[in-house]
Amino acid sequence: MTNIKRISSGGEFEEKIGYCRAVVAGGFVHVAGTVGQGDTVEEQCESALGIIKDALKKAGSGLDHAVRVNYYLPDAAEFEPCWPILSDAFGDNPPAATMIECNLIDPRFRIEIELTALVPAD
Repeated sequence: MTNIKRISSGGEFEEKIGYCRAVVAGGFVHVAGTVGQGDTVEEQCESALGIIKDALKKAGSGLDHAVRVNYYLPDAAEFEPCWPILSDAFGDNPPAATMIECNLIDPRFRIEIELTALVPAD
């Protein structure tokens, strides 16, 4: 039987929609699409990464073990200001990545980040 661990961040949408921030299964941690707080896309990007880092830590992983990341933005032109933040966050361990322009659940959100990372063996 596969062990599954569910991680909640207590975000307002988790209970409303019926999901959790992350699920650890099969040697990977799958982090749900995550938005952050702030007025600018850069602030929201940094905030979302902080929430993701916390979930990864609870799962026994980190950004250095990320293998896949998806970025969702309502305005593709706002992705470039995030590049230095993302490059700094992933450093020498960049994951495979995709950026998609689409609507988000609330118009105040300017970026949503979804990530999958390996959970290193003990």
